[in-house]
Amino acid sequence: MASPPLAHDPNRIPAPLQRAREHSRAPSVRSVGSTVDRDGRVIEEVGSPGESVPLELLQSIYLSPNSPSPDTGSFPSSSGMTWTGTAHQRTESFSSDRYSPHNVPDWPSAVSFTSRTTFPPVKKLPKAQKRRVLVTGGAGFVGSHLVDRLMFLGHDVVVLDNFFSGSKSTLSHWVGHPNFELVRGDVVEPLLIEVDQIYHLACPASPKAYQINAVKTLKTSFMGTLNMLGLAKRTKARFLLSSTSEVYGSPTVHPQPESYWGNVNPNGPRSCYDEGKRVAEALTYGYARQDGVDVRVARIFNCFGPRMSADDGRLVSNFVVAALKGEPLQVYGDGEATRSLMFVHDLISGLIALMESDYSEGPVNIGSPDEGSVLSWASTILALVKDLRASGSIPPLPAGQKESEIEFVPAVVDDPPRRKPDITLAKEVLAWEPRWTVMAGLEETIRYFAGQLAEGE
Repeated sequence: MASPPLAHDPNRIPAPLQRAREHSRAPSVRSVGSTVDRDGRVIEEVGSPGESVPLELLQSIYLSPNSPSPDTGSFPSSSGMTWTGTAHQRTESFSSDRYSPHNVPDWPSAVSFTSRTTFPPVKKLPKAQKRRVLVTGGAGFVGSHLVDRLMFLGHDVVVLDNFFSGSKSTLSHWVGHPNFELVRGDVVEPLLIEVDQIYHLACPASPKAYQINAVKTLKTSFMGTLNMLGLAKRTKARFLLSSTSEVYGSPTVHPQPESYWGNVNPNGPRSCYDEGKRVAEALTYGYARQDGVDVRVARIFNCFGPRMSADDGRLVSNFVVAALKGEPLQVYGDGEATRSLMFVHDLISGLIALMESDYSEGPVNIGSPDEGSVLSWASTILALVKDLRASGSIPPLPAGQKESEIEFVPAVVDDPPRRKPDITLAKEVLAWEPRWTVMAGLEETIRYFAGQLAEGE
């Protein structure tokens, strides 16, 4: 005789979901202690005066243990700023907790989700100060951090993204907020919208992503920029182009100032991105000279931080994920090529400072002078992961699994031998320079990826 079915207990949580919740409350991915800047001062806010956001508020979005409870909607408090708090709430709908997996009998244990009934607190701006901002590529690594900052500052934000390399999960905490709108679309198609500012970030930025479809990358750089400049012209919006240090190619000048014209292979495997960004800059200044469009161009150097894709092929994400998994850290060539690493919060501060500045005469380098060889960065990341494991800050490797080692693999074609920005201009016209140390940024990034990998398991 078959056993009678167990009575459904609405308070019972399936074991896999319970384990996931217990892990999310653990300190394994939470920042321990205070983060200090290059001058030894505790970082409590990021951004320039008047445009700053509490660091703890930003961390509550991307470091899962600090995330608000869907039941209580609690977020870190922020002093000295006027916020709307939890005034914006969703009404109960099909996403409410009564439809959560642990409340539905026989729901597959492998499926779990949480709902958000409140939103992060945003600054309350007077109508005259509130801007309508378009961010193309806003679901990507850099774009999502920019959206967070703009939302916290109280602006209306519209994101246009085709999710080729971006992810809806990076923006899920804003979906439904009255200040936020997400549009699935492609910049190669015209967009009819009214905006005050345009941050044009749309384009795959990692070699692995932009080489998948070289023609599409070129179309995005040219047609996408053409369409967004046309929109800026029609609406009289200020336009900021997210360019790249790749326009310098394999530089013969070191460090690279904005006046350097570059040394780029026009038909190599990386040319779809390098030359695409060069023509995007040419288009931008063509519209400025011919049609009077108010433009800004940021040449972004190597950037890292939470929300990087674990498999995007970039230096920091490659090394961090491999070290966390106990896999070899693959160094291309002899490892003597150099890179200068900048934490994402510094980049966002630089982009906003450039957009709000009066400087429009030419491109501005946004990067860090912290230069090191690829081999030295691999050794640093490996040592930091080991230290965080030893302190119990991140989960240990499975029993019997050895720590990662560094291995050398053949060099890739057209990989720049040296890369370091001259940021004199940014200091002069923006009063901007990196504030985060590389070590502080790496620690935050390692904790983020540790949490992502644990949740994936």
